[in-house]
Amino acid sequence: MRNPELRTFVLASDRERVREITAATGMFHPPEVEVAVELVDDRLAKGDVSDYFFRFFDEDGTALGYACYGYDTMTQASWELYWIAVDPRAQGRGIGRQLLRAVEDDVRARGGSRLYVETAGRPQYAPTRAFYLASAYALAAELPDFYAPGDAKVIFLKVLT
Repeated sequence: MRNPELRTFVLASDRERVREITAATGMFHPPEVEVAVELVDDRLAKGDVSDYFFRFFDEDGTALGYACYGYDTMTQASWELYWIAVDPRAQGRGIGRQLLRAVEDDVRARGGSRLYVETAGRPQYAPTRAFYLASAYALAAELPDFYAPGDAKVIFLKVLT
């Protein structure tokens, strides 16, 4: 790795890079990729009053991965990880773990005590589910056929202490 950096602010160039990363993973449908870009747009437009927080892992000035998360305003201290994605060419280097730790640390610093993550139950998401389990997340719920027949919504939880 050369000049790695965990960045907390969003740049205009992140719009296209988030689109590239999420599309390149092959995990997200085109409408989902567009939602990922919309969240970047929200943060760019609203700045610090946006409901969305970001962490980017940059190397030599290029984002190789990112995470997007936010506070669930209907709760006392629960947060949600909305997106975490790493460019497939950079996967396997611990970037996802670094991003996840940075999100957890920020949530704790902001008074959060619970971090929820939802993902899909399709077979292609087995490595994603294993990633959360290996990161000390517990399976909190599974909603069968949520996204489509045979595709459950799988919810993980980590109590942050």
